Amino acid sequence: MHTPLNASATTAGTLLSSSTFEVPPYQREYSWLEDEVVEFWTDLSHALGDDSYFLGLVILTDEQGIKQVVDGQQRILTLTLLAAALYHEAKERGRNALAERVQADFLRSIDYETDDTNPRVTLSDEADNETLQEILESGVVSKKNKSKIAEDSLSQRMLDAYSFLRESLKSDLSDDPFKRLGIWTDFITNRLYFAVFVHPDPASAYRVFEVINTRGRELTTADLLKNYVLSQTPKGQREKRYQHWKEIASPFNGSGSNSFVQYIRHVVTVQGGHILPKDLFDFLAQRTTFSNKQPPNPNQLMELLDVNLPLYLQMVDPSLDGPAEPDALKIFAALNSLGVISVRPILLAIASTPSSLEGMLYILRLVVRRIVVGNLGTGNVERRFGEAAKKVHDEGVWTGIQEDLADLIPTKDEFSDQLRKRSFNKAVLTFLRRSIIESSETPESLGTLHFIRPRQAEDWEGFSEEDDNFWGNTIGNTILSTLERRPKGASTWEGFKENILHTAIQGEWTSRLESFDEWNAQAVISVGNELSEAAANVWY
Repeated sequence: MHTPLNASATTAGTLLSSSTFEVPPYQREYSWLEDEVVEFWTDLSHALGDDSYFLGLVILTDEQGIKQVVDGQQRILTLTLLAAALYHEAKERGRNALAERVQADFLRSIDYETDDTNPRVTLSDEADNETLQEILESGVVSKKNKSKIAEDSLSQRMLDAYSFLRESLKSDLSDDPFKRLGIWTDFITNRLYFAVFVHPDPASAYRVFEVINTRGRELTTADLLKNYVLSQTPKGQREKRYQHWKEIASPFNGSGSNSFVQYIRHVVTVQGGHILPKDLFDFLAQRTTFSNKQPPNPNQLMELLDVNLPLYLQMVDPSLDGPAEPDALKIFAALNSLGVISVRPILLAIASTPSSLEGMLYILRLVVRRIVVGNLGTGNVERRFGEAAKKVHDEGVWTGIQEDLADLIPTKDEFSDQLRKRSFNKAVLTFLRRSIIESSETPESLGTLHFIRPRQAEDWEGFSEEDDNFWGNTIGNTILSTLERRPKGASTWEGFKENILHTAIQGEWTSRLESFDEWNAQAVISVGNELSEAAANVWY
């Protein structure tokens, strides 16, 4: 029979003086910025004369005598920083007995067997905890530690919060320091209350955390996945796994948590088949059963993320060092220039099969043909790519997916017909024009694409607005130039020939363009027909 949840209203002094507390690695990092800390200080300073003030809910669980903070770390940590400010102000102003009381209740506990003192509150991350303990011990951070603190880090946010609280307290104490120190210490010790829930089952602490944090600031999928993995890790191994998780996630930090989650989903897709983004957490945490899909356990997941990371990072940035061959890097660069990431699970799967380069080229051809003729971005197409990745992984060869995906590939005539008349974005047109000029499926990144007749070219004769709406963004109306920006005076056909045509990259169809006396819809159609036929010869 489960022990019922123990709930009580407790003063801050009683709560903090009764135990030691650890913010576990599955918690979100301390995230309060200036606005939240200012609000915290303002609320407390306005309530200073009240009989009581309710600071909010705290959920704890007990692991080997240390209270794990499941929910409420922002308030506990900020209150600890305020207590540190009180302690250091009391020491400076000669109120040593009061300073010792603050330290005993809020900052350090005594080990009665050894007479050692230990921090009341610690953080799981070693570097951040070092910053916190230096603040509590001396009110400043050593130069050695400060030089390692990143601008938008947990340590910096704690330093900023402490600095604000210390300066605000100094200002508050200015009229009567002796009396105000006593008022503040009495307030946070005896009249500041928490509602405290102590969860009886440490193993389920993560589930409590997950439920509680569905309100307020929503947890990201990256948060949830990290929390789940760490919650399933034995306590003695959590710090090592936490650091391992951070190492894997760090290359994606600059592009946000979604790119890291995307990597996790792609790696999981290789073994489990297509998983929708919204289902990823439920799948891995086994919240929902998916037919014919078995999620990796946390140990297996970490191994998969570790093993696949070097190659995947090269898919994201082909300039990085890693295991991929130069020809494979060209394929990655081609797909990136097209903005296609949905095939990365297939590429991961193919990479470890015989004739992998041929398989990757097959995927690139399929992608380009599909972009020209159909819609590559539909959910159904991505699902089929995901299932194909699993098939390659399971069978150890890539050739079997050719039959499965054959219906996605248009004929050469369909490709040519659609390319000459469809409008495409600049990225697609740039890539296709480069592939035509170089007769290559993995062309170099040469030249900037310009439309021969640009939008809003009111002085362009023989090219109506209706013609522009239909033909303006088609391949026949493009040129690759060494100029990054369109120069002035190029808003007419004569101006284009004078200012842009001579800047065309080597291999461009300049002679063909010079043959036209007027650039109109018929000229675009004529050149477009020739370009689309040339492209079809490259891609088929």
